[in-house]
Amino acid sequence: MYAIFEDGARQYRAEVDGTIIIDHRECQIGDTLELTKVLLLENNGTTKIGQPLVAGAKIIAEVVDFPTVKTMTQKFRRRKASKRLRGHTQPHVRVKIKQIVE
Repeated sequence: MYAIFEDGARQYRAEVDGTIIIDHRECQIGDTLELTKVLLLENNGTTKIGQPLVAGAKIIAEVVDFPTVKTMTQKFRRRKASKRLRGHTQPHVRVKIKQIVE
């Protein structure tokens, strides 16, 4: 059983007991999130496609972690003595899928 859901401007595939990294939101570790924008639902060969959403379907997930990855950007111009180094840290939320409700 899996579901395709939308969060922000991205779409994700969710399976029970799987983990997904989604956009940051205000929550604590251990909180429960309900993701209600389910676009597709597959259960034992039966597929439900929403137009645009599957009615009554939702994904229940638990917040596990707040991973961060620092991205570094460097610009360098040869023979000009010009360098620029910038860093950016994008916050995310890692969730574990507990249940997919039809």
